Amino acid sequence: MTTVTGPKDLRSQPDSNSFLSVQDLHVQFATEDGTVRAVDGLSFDLARGTTLGIVGESGSGKSVTSLAILGLHHRKTTKITGDIHLAGQQLVDAPRSILQKLRGNSMAMIFQDPLTALSPYHTVGHQIAQTYRQHTGANKAQARARAIEMLARVGIPQPAARVDDYPHQFSGGMRQRVMIAMALVCDPALLIADEPTTALDVTVQAQILDLLQELQQQTGTAIILITHDLGVVSNIAHEVLVMYAGRAVERGHVREVLTAPQHPYTWGLLSSMPRLTTPVDVPLRPVGGVPPSLIDTPTGCAFHPRCVYTSAVPSTDSCSSVRPVIAEHTSRGAACHLTAEQRQDFFAHTIKPRLG
Repeated sequence: MTTVTGPKDLRSQPDSNSFLSVQDLHVQFATEDGTVRAVDGLSFDLARGTTLGIVGESGSGKSVTSLAILGLHHRKTTKITGDIHLAGQQLVDAPRSILQKLRGNSMAMIFQDPLTALSPYHTVGHQIAQTYRQHTGANKAQARARAIEMLARVGIPQPAARVDDYPHQFSGGMRQRVMIAMALVCDPALLIADEPTTALDVTVQAQILDLLQELQQQTGTAIILITHDLGVVSNIAHEVLVMYAGRAVERGHVREVLTAPQHPYTWGLLSSMPRLTTPVDVPLRPVGGVPPSLIDTPTGCAFHPRCVYTSAVPSTDSCSSVRPVIAEHTSRGAACHLTAEQRQDFFAHTIKPRLG
């Protein structure tokens, strides 16, 4: 990873084992209707060579978090507080010159829609080469050779010929591979993939996920996978962070979260997934209610108006008045007022039978 010189903020320095450390992150947008609290006190850590899956419904704050890490929010209209450390470098309020050096070089992003993320006016080779030249100072011939190498690396057939093609000449899956090639051209230490398999058929989805895993094994890249699909997370992630209303409601190892979830919202996500073992005449169980307004988030637990547990038994005042949090410095936990015994009992007798 390229070493970037510049001022380092010593606030809340992360644990030495953490490559990326996000602590008490808040992202707010001022609107005519009020302040949108898109991310509301989020904390997590990511080690090198591992993948963190961030899941949740649309509007839960997943993409806003990724843009905050990359420093892509408009500073005049966005208020960001908290700490984001990348290899010890403080990113919140870092000078634009520092962020520009880091983006594309030390950290990169695969955007959700490659057709809009790629310029229709330039060949894919030109776009990959420009990114490489910007950060390495390579000449045109070197950058073109690197672009061809990256297209081959991500599985584009006949890369020497396709390097001069335009984005519209590629299929959806091939455009996504081009996006991955562009993101990885400078061998970033952190890769953020925002819904990288959306709108792709299941065969192409599997190919893209296999490609990300293979590239991670080769380079040791840390990956943040943003998705609403727990099936995708189960195939590639090591750790899972479940977000709701801009907050972390559950986190842990992927197997633990998917087989023994501790938060009612995670129960809802799992119950709404189609399964091969479920009879075709059995309807899916969507999460009841609607996500809250991020301008007027419910007090206490933001999920309590939709919580299946509080609708089954008398709720406590804490659910509607006290905000639950995940204990600090724990790799496994849930932001829920229910006791561990209550959660285990309700999941075992009510939720698990639905999952089969």
